[in-house]
Amino acid sequence: MATGLQPAVYALCFITSAACGLLLARNYMRTGIRLLLWSSLCFGLLAANNLTVIVDLLVLPGSDLQIPRLAFSLSAVLVLLFGFIWDLES
Repeated sequence: MATGLQPAVYALCFITSAACGLLLARNYMRTGIRLLLWSSLCFGLLAANNLTVIVDLLVLPGSDLQIPRLAFSLSAVLVLLFGFIWDLES
């Protein structure tokens, strides 16, 4: 990929995941469906992951934020998995 496109792609990924998280949270507040809550938390954590990618690769290129990036990704998946299991039991 061209070097000039990388910041745009990273920014678009962050904006998209943050927007999805906000829209899901807004619909959760309106309807009260718990699966929307877990999905919005997952997308919020994915947005935090994308923001960490931006900071790691563009703002502080000499730093190594791989562990926080992986932690945000794992947390996002675990939150959604917990939500699926929690809603399955009820």
